[in-house]
Amino acid sequence: MDFVYCMPAVSMVSQTFAADHFFIRYDHHHHHDHKDLGRWRSRTTAAASAYPLFSNPKASSSRHKFYQEALKTARDKFAREISFQSEDKDVSLAKALLYVAAEDETFMVFNREMDACSFLNEGIDVCSSSNAREWDSVEQMPLDGKTISEWLSELDAIAKEVEAELVSRDIGCHLVEVLQAVNLVLFELRGFKRSPVLVDSKHSYLHLVLSSGCGSAILLSIIYIEVCRRLGLTIVGSRVGEDFLIWPQTTYPEELFKVTSGHSLFAVVNGRCVEDPRSMASDLTGSSLLGLEIASNRDIVGIALANLIRFHWKSASRSNLGLMLTSPLRHAHNADEKPNKIDKPNVPLLRPQDLKLAIMASERLLILQPHNWALRRDHGMMLYYNREYGKAVQELSICMAFAPEEEAELLEPFVEKLHLMRLESSWKSLGHTASMTVK
Repeated sequence: MDFVYCMPAVSMVSQTFAADHFFIRYDHHHHHDHKDLGRWRSRTTAAASAYPLFSNPKASSSRHKFYQEALKTARDKFAREISFQSEDKDVSLAKALLYVAAEDETFMVFNREMDACSFLNEGIDVCSSSNAREWDSVEQMPLDGKTISEWLSELDAIAKEVEAELVSRDIGCHLVEVLQAVNLVLFELRGFKRSPVLVDSKHSYLHLVLSSGCGSAILLSIIYIEVCRRLGLTIVGSRVGEDFLIWPQTTYPEELFKVTSGHSLFAVVNGRCVEDPRSMASDLTGSSLLGLEIASNRDIVGIALANLIRFHWKSASRSNLGLMLTSPLRHAHNADEKPNKIDKPNVPLLRPQDLKLAIMASERLLILQPHNWALRRDHGMMLYYNREYGKAVQELSICMAFAPEEEAELLEPFVEKLHLMRLESSWKSLGHTASMTVK
């Protein structure tokens, strides 16, 4: 798998972000005959209020500008939240990931409006949501029915439920008792559960996991960390093999491994991987736990973003079974292969929206890890698949400066081909039709 990023040891969608969704049809125009014109006008008049982009050219331009500003605002707020100018302890995992969701949601809302405009222009009925909430800022934007501040309040509410559970049982603040109360509220009363395989984007966004109760291991860990932080309890975590494990900061970690009711507290917090003999986590003990390198808050955000890249890339390439990001590099480096005509349609067609979402997640991760050459290589390859050849050349050239020598040699012939592809793209944009051959 291409997405194996080394994390420093210390340092979608009102209803769903479903992958089989929207057809992006920005450039399709349908010509109506006179017979259908009246029916078409009645449809468009009724739909104009639901889809502002359709109302008139000025509204369309204004709406496009609004979405562009909303995308930039969400990205800027994410960047400020994880900025290296602030201390790592001040980074809010929840805020950072809710800004990620807000940016992705803005992108998809814009796509939906553009698609609706295209369908309406063709005289095709479009279902609209009459109860859509109006919003004019990222803070007011509805994410599955709630704003960012309301989702943060949901975490506050979970913490208050834990406090109420402790009071009702007349329990003090002993570490084990607090964790047992957190486990009771999260996994029994609220029914949170881990999704073993990421097949739905709602398992990959924090607000949707809070809403559905089902999510990836890293997002459930983040919810656990955020709830305990509100209770004054510090939870730390570390990568162990393929798993990310969390536990309370304590000088007596052996308490976490005492088995009661068939499971240790450590196993209840981290799931089945701790008791799976095939997992490295199953070998952990109280003493070995102290020897693990603790992930920073920025590291944890990075893990969540890497998972998001992986999910969206899989969704984008679903129709190209076995396609890897680095596959074109091997072909470009093979000197025995025959020359390729650049205008040959040999770049696989991927789902454009999922590919763009993967690129957006990669851009955010590069803010955290600007010198990660493998990440920058994969980012450049995604730009190539998106046919943004100029940007791909730029990213892969930067990557070559950081990459090991053998990796740079593998990239060099591919980057040279991309230079020519970029030139031909510019050549064709001027109206020329002659093709170029890469040798």
